[in-house]
Amino acid sequence: MPVLVMKFGGTSVATLDRIRRAAKRVGVEVAKGYDVIVIVSAMSGKTNELVGWVNETSPMYDAREYDAVVSSGENVTAGLMALTLQEMDVPARSWQGWQVPVKTTSAHSSARIEDIPPANIMAKFGEGMRVAVVAGFQGVSPEGRITTLGRGGSDTTAVAFAAAFDAERCDIYTDVDGVYTTDPRVSAKARKLDKIAFEEMLELASLGAKVLQTRSVELAMRYKVKLRVLSSFEEQSDEAGTLVCAEEEIMESNVVSGIAFSRDEAKMTLVSVADRPGIAAAIFTALSEGGVNVDMIVQNISEEGRTDMTWSCPVDQIKRAQAAIDTAKASGELNFDDLIADTDVAKVSVVGIGMRSHTGVAAKMFQVLSNEGVNIKVITTSEIKISVLIDRKYMELAVQALHDAFELDKAA
Repeated sequence: MPVLVMKFGGTSVATLDRIRRAAKRVGVEVAKGYDVIVIVSAMSGKTNELVGWVNETSPMYDAREYDAVVSSGENVTAGLMALTLQEMDVPARSWQGWQVPVKTTSAHSSARIEDIPPANIMAKFGEGMRVAVVAGFQGVSPEGRITTLGRGGSDTTAVAFAAAFDAERCDIYTDVDGVYTTDPRVSAKARKLDKIAFEEMLELASLGAKVLQTRSVELAMRYKVKLRVLSSFEEQSDEAGTLVCAEEEIMESNVVSGIAFSRDEAKMTLVSVADRPGIAAAIFTALSEGGVNVDMIVQNISEEGRTDMTWSCPVDQIKRAQAAIDTAKASGELNFDDLIADTDVAKVSVVGIGMRSHTGVAAKMFQVLSNEGVNIKVITTSEIKISVLIDRKYMELAVQALHDAFELDKAA
């Protein structure tokens, strides 16, 4: 029988009543003739509670035991979902990551999936099981220890299973009814997209859109897994939600498909650093080794052999960046006058595959921001996106103005 993967996020399984509602959706797909693999997250709020217990017990915790604790939330949901399906006379059983097995690296709390052998689950399908309820977010290391995949890891689990089992589709059930042109809480004119290309979704996810985890979209694009984002709280139809698919499957789209934003950005500037070969390598190697996720980079014009180097990073990584740069200075690798951190900034981005074949998007974006009196601090571009760093107080104004200017409330 064809295989369908269905993933239910924390809000979709937050209570026993919601688990029953999700189970009914699974039952509908079983009745259509699918063997179903259900990936479940922990019940809403449970992972945060478990993380809090770990931090309270042992602030300098053993990462292996951290994974053993925080992965338990998904185990509870998987068991409850399997019991609910059994009560509906749907042959189902729960699976923990090590039972499948979901083979991962040994990087505890941020492991990456290496292999999902389908033999164990397929054998049970052959014996009459119709639904495999798998605990998301978790796997097993080569050493036999439980691992977790990092925040949002259940999305990655779902896509990886869809690829491993050659599933017809991977449905991601969440608390929103699809992917929008921007966050509806910021712009009332935001429009739900029927389809969006993998590349566009990847950019939107990495730039601040919270609908899908970035790694899950990367996997879907690599293995051509059709993703559908749906609400678990609304009536469904075959056309419901948003389909994330290959660019070739989209007949026509707007030049710009969406506006993404991130409030939690910081701009850091290294003042008066030597302008010589290797200086950028020294700075960004130090930041990389310090675990700092650098995004935008700008180098000023050199004067008298000195220059300023600016970069953006998540605001919660400022202290880590400062420590890394101070260490490099103490070792003699860097010499500079000052390190300035600006935490009152936000990143706003326009994204669209149509930008590959249309000119003038950057000019229009910059003119719109100028008309609204918004000053641009840093700019970065790729083939299908333009991002700017601006004062945080102008973020919502910028998003709304750009959404209007590119007429994203209208379909192509």
